[in-house]
Amino acid sequence: MIEGYFSQIERILQEFPNIRSLSVRKKVYNVKQGYIGGSAIFENGYRLDFIEVRDIEVRPKVKYRYQYMDECQNLIFRYDNAPHHRNIATFPHHKHTHNEITHRSISFGIFSSDMSNHLKTGDGFNFL
Repeated sequence: MIEGYFSQIERILQEFPNIRSLSVRKKVYNVKQGYIGGSAIFENGYRLDFIEVRDIEVRPKVKYRYQYMDECQNLIFRYDNAPHHRNIATFPHHKHTHNEITHRSISFGIFSSDMSNHLKTGDGFNFL
């Protein structure tokens, strides 16, 4: 069951044609719980780092961080559920950009779409 969820994330990653290197780490705690994390470096030098601790019986993820950076490792945006912005409507879920924190709940699929849109419009690099 958790392996099926991990396979979905790996399929999303495989849809990105411009990955120069990819590493994925998985740890299955039991059939319903596990950890997946990794990083991808794209041909333009941009980088994705991500982790998820997941229990598929619990709708929100136990813990997650999806961080997208430019070639100098400057933050473009990051989604996470670290409990440090208690004043936002979607606490603990939020999005960091270089100059603001916004409320937003997220999935890996939505994150990858956000990342793809940035690459298409942000620097002229054709991501898909």
